[in-house]
Amino acid sequence: MKVVIQRSLEAKVSVDGKTVGQIDKGMVILVGFTYNDTIEDIDYMINKIINMRIYDDENGVMNKSILEVGGSILSISQFTLYADPYSGRRPSYVAALKGDEATKLYDIFNERLSNHIHVEKGIFGADMKVSFTNDGPVTILLESRKHA
Repeated sequence: MKVVIQRSLEAKVSVDGKTVGQIDKGMVILVGFTYNDTIEDIDYMINKIINMRIYDDENGVMNKSILEVGGSILSISQFTLYADPYSGRRPSYVAALKGDEATKLYDIFNERLSNHIHVEKGIFGADMKVSFTNDGPVTILLESRKHA
């Protein structure tokens, strides 16, 4: 499982010109799944996301979590996180988990994440338009297999 975290001041996702998810201060997270990802990977990533200290404290030091600053999360499914761009000119996506299985894990991820924080999301598999103001900018890549 891979997640790209982008600290944001505001964000929204639209499908067919209609806003389907929108947040103020918080995080835009891009979420991708691969084969052998488990509920343990999901729980590990949620714990990292909600407790990561990437928000400024009163001294301007990144020392607070999203929970401490009262932010929200915009969660976007992103199979292209598992692209292999090194063989030829067109990336291969064979490492990305297939749609039906990835949808199940994405739904579980968002459901469990929403037990801790307000979550808005896009529509899995849709042609989404995501817009946001990256705050900092702060962008962090997490991989669940790094902790194994």
